[in-house]
Amino acid sequence: MLAKRIIPCLDIKDGRTVKGVNFVNLRDAGDPVELGAKYSVAGADELVFLDITATHERRKTLADLARDIARHLNIPFTIGGGIKAIEDVDVLLNAGADKVSINSAAVRRPELIDELAYGFGNQFVVVAIDAKNVEGEWFVHLNGGRIKTEHKLFDWAKEAQERGAGEILFTSMDHDGTKAGFANEALARMSDLLSIPIIASGGAGNKEHFAEVFTTGKADAGLAASIFHFGEVGIKELKDYLGEEGIPVRPV
Repeated sequence: MLAKRIIPCLDIKDGRTVKGVNFVNLRDAGDPVELGAKYSVAGADELVFLDITATHERRKTLADLARDIARHLNIPFTIGGGIKAIEDVDVLLNAGADKVSINSAAVRRPELIDELAYGFGNQFVVVAIDAKNVEGEWFVHLNGGRIKTEHKLFDWAKEAQERGAGEILFTSMDHDGTKAGFANEALARMSDLLSIPIIASGGAGNKEHFAEVFTTGKADAGLAASIFHFGEVGIKELKDYLGEEGIPVRPV
């Protein structure tokens, strides 16, 4: 079994790391580059930086952030926010990002996945999916969860894979920030459906939740924000625990 990855996520608003509950009520969690450097030293396997306020005018801002991150980190990082075209990705990869995350733009124009996979390679393309369970059916949502689409989660994840996504980053909006555990049933169903890695996001509250997401949820990576940002769980502590539970992780 491949080693499971631990990935801190840094949501960025106006240059600061923020964290909320169910995508609202944001609070400041610190400077993203400083936090990222701390996690790199602490033993994180990768990092994800998402500019939640990114617009097309902010391509340069995101590229500057990528350069700053690359100068301070020695682990892979994914960056996303407002990416709508192949030119955006070219700028970010040249600035030092290892992968890019696309979300709303891919739903609105699915061909973007094909273009990025063809232009840069599948391994550089992470398709992020924010979904909510509505009356027993998971639906994809856009714009930080504010807009419900008619796309069903599992159909969209399968299409993203077929178009060339190298990974899926699935965030359950129902679980985000609640610290009540991941959406393991949905994750396991997605894992059975897809052949590409799945990053689980939304709901991490303790070490046990990570053990559950890697076993019951069959996820390849576990992503979390607030429990790392506010010092509730340390990365070494988490990896030591997972190792004791027989779950393969890279040593710190």
